[in-house]
Amino acid sequence: MTLQQLRYAVTIADCKSMNKAATELFVTQPSLSNTIKDLENEIHIELFVRSNRGIVITPEGEEFLGYARQMLDHYRLIEERYVEHTAFKKKFSVSMQHYTFAVEAFIQMAKKFGMEEYEFAVHEAKTSEVIENVHLNRSEVGIIYKNEFNSKFIDKILRENELEFIPLFDCKIYVYLSKNNPLAKKNLIDFEDLQQYPCLSFEQGDNNSFYFAEEVLSTYDYRQIIKADDRATLLNLMVGLNGYTLCSGIICEELNGDEYAAVPLNTEEIMTIGYIKQKRMPLSVLGEKYIEELRKYKEKVL
Repeated sequence: MTLQQLRYAVTIADCKSMNKAATELFVTQPSLSNTIKDLENEIHIELFVRSNRGIVITPEGEEFLGYARQMLDHYRLIEERYVEHTAFKKKFSVSMQHYTFAVEAFIQMAKKFGMEEYEFAVHEAKTSEVIENVHLNRSEVGIIYKNEFNSKFIDKILRENELEFIPLFDCKIYVYLSKNNPLAKKNLIDFEDLQQYPCLSFEQGDNNSFYFAEEVLSTYDYRQIIKADDRATLLNLMVGLNGYTLCSGIICEELNGDEYAAVPLNTEEIMTIGYIKQKRMPLSVLGEKYIEELRKYKEKVL
């Protein structure tokens, strides 16, 4: 197996076409196909399924390409640093469910390290995308939650993707809503109180399983429910329609503003916030510092 073979495989995956990849790599299509066939024979897995419409990456191929990208990234850094002697920025990427506190922790970490020497990336994404990004090494860590309901399912998915979940802190369940909502004046909210208001939930796309839901108690029979793709829309719906969502109770007024409140929900349910990472892979310095910032929220859990 050679770096050239890895580069060819990654280019095909990015182009989603053997012909386009051959053009980009300045090689003939037959030569490229033969190189990939040799690689597949060597590693004993099929990377791509070929058809008249292009190529599809196999599940085994997705895993292999994640490691290939990582290898090429490391090689590129070594080449830039020790061969070309060019300055380069260290990279750190994190994926997360739609948690404002996780963004705030990212901001605090970025401020401490500065952005002249580092290239940062943050992705608020669907649950399945958070897992996929960490599995494919697009992000070093991913921030998700587990509870009694989804724990076995999430653990199974993580095992299949060679990932592990490390708990950060436990939270009670709160109702997050606009301060103009009549329920914001209550000290404790019952499920019956919520019936006349729309429940707001993040859309999970093709993986719209209850187990992938970002909100706890996803199987409850809500009378009204609205799906949204992003946090800004969710906040607008809270104000415009008196909607609500269920959350950890950690409020970040500096980012979301002071128009919202978190009121305890009358339930014994607990959610565990944690991070996922690749097994047997230690965190980078930036990864450690980001997790250190996240652990501070344990003191802020309401």
